[in-house]
Amino acid sequence: MRILFTILAALRALRRNKLRSVLTALGIIIGVAAVITMISIINGAKSQLQSQIASLGQNVVLVFSGNFSAGGVRSGMGGAGTLTVDDALAIGKEVRGVVAVSPEVRDRKQVLSNGLNWATQILGEGPDYVIIRDWDLTSGAMFTEQDLRSTGKVCIIGQTIVNQLFPDGDAVGQTLRIQNIPFKVLGVLSIKGLSIQGTDQDDVVIVPYTSEMKRVSKRTNLSGVNVQAESAEAESQVESDITDLLRQRHHIIDTSGHEDDFTIRGQDEIQNAISAQADTMTYLLGGIAGVSLLVGGIGIMNIMLVSVTERTREIGIRMAVGAHGRDILAQFLIEAVVLSLIGGGLGVLLGIGSAQLFSRLNHWTTLVSTSSVVISLLFSGAVGIFFGFYPARKAAQLDPIDALRYE
Repeated sequence: MRILFTILAALRALRRNKLRSVLTALGIIIGVAAVITMISIINGAKSQLQSQIASLGQNVVLVFSGNFSAGGVRSGMGGAGTLTVDDALAIGKEVRGVVAVSPEVRDRKQVLSNGLNWATQILGEGPDYVIIRDWDLTSGAMFTEQDLRSTGKVCIIGQTIVNQLFPDGDAVGQTLRIQNIPFKVLGVLSIKGLSIQGTDQDDVVIVPYTSEMKRVSKRTNLSGVNVQAESAEAESQVESDITDLLRQRHHIIDTSGHEDDFTIRGQDEIQNAISAQADTMTYLLGGIAGVSLLVGGIGIMNIMLVSVTERTREIGIRMAVGAHGRDILAQFLIEAVVLSLIGGGLGVLLGIGSAQLFSRLNHWTTLVSTSSVVISLLFSGAVGIFFGFYPARKAAQLDPIDALRYE
């Protein structure tokens, strides 16, 4: 009963000064709302990036042409034709743990159909490309090994191409022209959306890489190779084995004196890099928002000290009728914690609302996590205990006689 009476006394004291209580909790409200909003935005961005990474496919290892030094000039990924079709075929045959390989040639051309034209990305790929990318077709079918061997004039297209060149939506079986060469549309890919780089993955025409190299671009080298490992655990070993194989094939024996003329990126490597950046931003923005909570805590301590001074005579009367110092300590400490928790609760509601509003206005994905809500509430309660303890202790140590004489 004693603790219940103490809690009721604390709540009555807060209710007597409603406006001051609200203003005192305002710092906590703003701090918690800022934490919830910022973390929700970062979690949403992280989730969106992870879905974009997942759109690459499962257990994908990307091998790019380039990344070498020649005459003091460095070339980036894809900047030099150092990979060949034989390299890609060797990866599929000689590297353990590889389940699918697609040699890749990238180009950008104007395509025409139905009196319409559109500048798009042309990808020369193997039949396993849709398997590696985990990319379904909404209609039609993928080209085959026979199309590859015969340098067939066939293609599959993304939804953006359908929207731009086939207004009626029926693209399968129709013809589009690349550099005035007619290619028959065999299938339409499902929608993938934006890539990690922010480009439209559906704005693409995919043809057999032999057709791209011999009919369209007249190239002899590849832009890269798409590889699928048998499992996520096998990725790192596959990357290492591909590196060793390509160094052997390209006669790069002394790696201390010669840089690799290719670049390898695993899906897990990309995932870890993005997760690390997102975590850094979470800690940074969370720390900045946490300063608001500390400022709010200082405000609580300041108001509680004022309250102790104002209620000195009340404290003396309570002690005179039998209240112990621990009761006074508990009352003021409860007042501080209640203020913090009310501020934390209102801050959570304001933060969730702000995150939803931000998402609607900017069309960004936001994700409110349960952990951020729980941590914010716990932290706000801890702020109340930490900054409320000194004023509560000061009130508990008042001498009853001096308190009763206080004017």
